[in-house]
Amino acid sequence: MTTVRRGMRPWWLPVCGLALLASCAGVIGWMRHPPLTSSSPLVSADADADMPVPKQHNSISFKTTSMSGVEAPLRRGVETHVPAELGDVLAFYRTELRKRSWQETPDGAAVGAGHAQLAFVSPKGPATLKLGRAKDETTIELVQRNAEAAAKANVLPIAGHARLMFGYLVPDVAALAINGQTIEIAGGVNHPQTLDLPPGTYSYQLLLSGRTVASSTITVAAGEAWSLRLGDDDKKPDQIY
Repeated sequence: MTTVRRGMRPWWLPVCGLALLASCAGVIGWMRHPPLTSSSPLVSADADADMPVPKQHNSISFKTTSMSGVEAPLRRGVETHVPAELGDVLAFYRTELRKRSWQETPDGAAVGAGHAQLAFVSPKGPATLKLGRAKDETTIELVQRNAEAAAKANVLPIAGHARLMFGYLVPDVAALAINGQTIEIAGGVNHPQTLDLPPGTYSYQLLLSGRTVASSTITVAAGEAWSLRLGDDDKKPDQIY
């Protein structure tokens, strides 16, 4: 079943060059730190970092999405957890991000007893902060997107839409069924394509000779860009912007 917002424009299907799809890359780093259980106020581990992390964190992982020919990353993310109350972590980020000229927006904001999600406009582009609770700690996911880098990489969707990037990178001919449409995909590495869709949740199927060989669902929001890993061991979609 396909769920989309009403009143949106029909989807668009431009064709993109090889570098647009094949050069997408994610770089993940992970570090483990000794547990810190200090009850002192949270402070930034690096006062000059664009994406601050409390010094009291127990572990941290990074993910960066880049494309060849574009110097700056399209998307950067950091995940960690802290032995502190969610309200204290939320106050820490509101203070630290304000220092870095991040402006909080009401879009999609939600704060509850065990979770929080905030949206920001950072100097580089849209950003989100997600907090949760697990094992008496507060989990942190901070993501920043670089609008200028995404424009240079030609991954920005048309206004009010999300962009899917896909290709079937084996010497065969396939089709992608999504949003009530079937899109023919020529085999080989020279045929990556993009598809702009209104925000919503979509089911999709990869077809070979009319037979479904893979299927999944994806939920997208306006302004996002995702890579569908068609024919790649049925991996889940990756958000690249």
